Amino acid sequence: MLKPIAFGIALTIATVGIHAVGTTWWIRRLQRLSETQPARENTGPNQFLVLKILSSTAFVLLTLHILEVAVWAIAYLAIPNLETLNSLEEATYFSTVTFTTLGYGDIVIDGPWRMFAAIQAMAGHLIFGWSTALLFAVVQRIWSENHESQLDS
Repeated sequence: MLKPIAFGIALTIATVGIHAVGTTWWIRRLQRLSETQPARENTGPNQFLVLKILSSTAFVLLTLHILEVAVWAIAYLAIPNLETLNSLEEATYFSTVTFTTLGYGDIVIDGPWRMFAAIQAMAGHLIFGWSTALLFAVVQRIWSENHESQLDS
């Protein structure tokens, strides 16, 4: 049972690393975008720009989640004697259902590797919380800039 736990911890670290690199890159892009935008006196933020920022942030986060799910799916395929997942499609489906903690239960892993799947679910909770926090921070920044411009007018 220690092997699946150790493997799960290692993949959780990799997942956190992927998310850290991706979100740090995105935050820097948003900061550069903010620095290059001209100051808008008394008019508030450009609504098209707000939509673009929010949509792009959601897209980047979704892309990171898909990449993270794929890493776990490949790991499932690398597990010797795991007969439950026979293809990349099945492994990706199971990884997605596990990472999102949806847990349909139509595919179930038996034996000690169940703990590996449980650790993936914990990692998914952590990463989705992180993504939610980032999206909230972006909305909060837009809201505060809009509110400040309304107070100035």
